[in-house]
Amino acid sequence: MSTEPEAPAPTDHSSCGPTRRTVVVTGAVAGGAVLAGTAIGGGLLNGADEASAQAAPTTRVSLTVNGVRHTVTVDNRTSLLDLLREHLDLTGSKKGCDAGACGACTVLVDGKRHNACLTLAVRLEGAHVTTIEGLADGDQLHPLQQAFIDEDAFQCGYCTPGQIVSGYGCIQEGHSGTPEEIREWMSGNICRCGCYVKIVRAVQQATARQK
Repeated sequence: MSTEPEAPAPTDHSSCGPTRRTVVVTGAVAGGAVLAGTAIGGGLLNGADEASAQAAPTTRVSLTVNGVRHTVTVDNRTSLLDLLREHLDLTGSKKGCDAGACGACTVLVDGKRHNACLTLAVRLEGAHVTTIEGLADGDQLHPLQQAFIDEDAFQCGYCTPGQIVSGYGCIQEGHSGTPEEIREWMSGNICRCGCYVKIVRAVQQATARQK
């Protein structure tokens, strides 16, 4: 009688879990499918966005800017600032924060100060807009523009157009009687260079010249 151990029965791999090779291959196929789906879906989304942009509603607007009548057709989402800079080539009004926080885009609409970046152009049918370009009389600077030069009330100059228009508005509104009043009513105009003392002096100088 033989005492040799019996050979083990062959293992049935069909009942075991997935092999390492199966996991790798399956993962690669699934990953490719996800990437392909993303690419296709992204393409469809981009196409939808482009179609939406092309179909954006527009409006014909007529307004007077610095004494000149303009009639333009604009996307309903266009801000007054973009209308001035991109459609009328009036680039004096600056785009600083584009959120109404810095005042670099200050203009006058029917005599009142407005942040052009927050004002929709389509709402200005028939309005009268004054920008920094409209304050001077040809080559003759407005007294406030000259006062900014006399007082050296700027450094980098980026905020200066908005500061001057806002200062002009303060004078017209009767809010330039004292340095404290000027600072309060021009508090929405930010000067990153810190020229506030000289800006106030410039507004005072221009106020005195108008009396």
